[in-house]
Amino acid sequence: MSYTAPVKSMQYLLNHAADLGDVMNLPLFADTNQELVTDILAGAAAFSEDILAPINQAGDHSPAVLNGEDVIASPGFKEAYKAFVDAGWLSLSAPAEIGGAGLPSVVSVAVNEMIYASNMAFGLCPMLTASAVKAIAAHASDELQSKYLSKMVTGEWSGAMDLTEPQAGSDLGPVRTKATPNADGSYSISGQKIFITWGDHDCADNIIHLVLARLPDAPAGSKGISLFLCPKYFVGDDGALGERNSFKAISLEHKLGIHGSPTCVMEFAGATGWLIGEENRGLSCMFTMMNEARLFVGVQGVAIGERAYQGALHFANDRVQGRVLDGEAGDPIIGHPDVRRMLIDTKTRLLGARAICMATAAASDIASGHPDEDVRRSAHIRETLLTPIAKAYSSDLGVEATSVSLQIFGGMGFVEETGAAQHYRDSRIAPIYEGTNGIQAMDLVGRKIRRDGGDGMQALISELEAILSLSQEFKMEAASSLKDGLETLKQATKIILGANEKDVLSVATNYLRLAGNVISGALLIKAACNGKKDGDPLADNMAALARYHSLVILPEAHAHLEFIRSGASSIFAMPKENLADL
Repeated sequence: MSYTAPVKSMQYLLNHAADLGDVMNLPLFADTNQELVTDILAGAAAFSEDILAPINQAGDHSPAVLNGEDVIASPGFKEAYKAFVDAGWLSLSAPAEIGGAGLPSVVSVAVNEMIYASNMAFGLCPMLTASAVKAIAAHASDELQSKYLSKMVTGEWSGAMDLTEPQAGSDLGPVRTKATPNADGSYSISGQKIFITWGDHDCADNIIHLVLARLPDAPAGSKGISLFLCPKYFVGDDGALGERNSFKAISLEHKLGIHGSPTCVMEFAGATGWLIGEENRGLSCMFTMMNEARLFVGVQGVAIGERAYQGALHFANDRVQGRVLDGEAGDPIIGHPDVRRMLIDTKTRLLGARAICMATAAASDIASGHPDEDVRRSAHIRETLLTPIAKAYSSDLGVEATSVSLQIFGGMGFVEETGAAQHYRDSRIAPIYEGTNGIQAMDLVGRKIRRDGGDGMQALISELEAILSLSQEFKMEAASSLKDGLETLKQATKIILGANEKDVLSVATNYLRLAGNVISGALLIKAACNGKKDGDPLADNMAALARYHSLVILPEAHAHLEFIRSGASSIFAMPKENLADL
């Protein structure tokens, strides 16, 4: 199934919702301009459509295989990866001082959406490498950075994140992998890790693993975990690759989806590793890697939803079934009101989620590039507040979009030939990995709302109220719904701040969804108004989508608020003994 990158939608949101112009005005991004961004998006679209999309179904039908101690990637993946590296796509937003192009992260969000949409399984490899680069650059010694970063930034060497063990998943406190100090300052790593995405493959020359392990005298629990760098092949002082390290993939998981992404069980048998950061501070180092990955998992949700939506739209324009109301014989099913409803609903929800992801990245750019320390601090708070929403809201919508798109295909979507089933299967991992969406919701209400007394959310609401004023200025039909939505978000936030922990955790997911509904609606309205102000010819189209959002999606916040008011009572009213049957 073909893929066409939605470049017009991306550029419109970048310019009118994500404030790309303000980001490009920062000294850090002085070399970035609108013409360059346009060229990059066009190049990424061509690469995704011509190189990655054609091998997407091959990866699904012919997964990576374990051949002895080596994992062989799906057909065409190795060649595509070389083309990806040669084109420099991985280094796009890496800082210039470590060899990257130094472009804004918000541009990288658009580029990576294209990569994930065209081939989600492939895109996981560069995603993890980019996140590993960020962790190494932030926490590793100068020696480790000098030896490993340059080839990871280019993608010649890939990265992997080794956290999970059979008994240590979302809770990493029970990690048992051991790290024993060696006389030369390195460590001997022994243990088994599971669910390691792209843990081994034949696409890159070397694979740099970031491994959580426990030192002999480490305290129990998560406070006793350290982070280590373990290369698949040792690297000499001259940068040449040497002998293979003492770890390997011992099996590959057979998964619901993303078949082209090798998910490995890794066995470390006295492998040599080097400490990253301080002893027993590995989890905080790893979160540098995970927080960026969480944003891009949200982008994956938008991407796979977009890919599925495009397939459904194409099918709806071709498929003939039944007489279309007010139509002629032979008119396709896109004329049926309910099919049209499913299409506009999916398109609007995905556009709102895309805007949230871009806004999160733009906050990251300001946090890293603004000359004023207070502005940087405020932007960092905004980034951390939006990250769990971007991850969970967008990945949940990705699953919903692929499900609705499959529904439009009908029975033809339930068979594998159309590709709709693959998108449905591929989408389902995004709400699970990099911290389940339930954990994202708990993080939002616990760390991001209650810990600072709601100041970060109140600052965001104040900015959204400015959008409300803008919508009233332009006499937008959506203004009334946005006003109600903002009041709903305020009331929900007040409840979260005052409730007990059990009530808060019981309604955390609903609070996150409520926030996502309101924020996405506000950003679409902002995009429509700014587009009208700038005379953008696509502004009327955006206004139509914002109106639909205000009629259907923003009002959903009220239902979430009623549930939030109920707290834990509605969840725990049924005794657990009766959950199986009355």
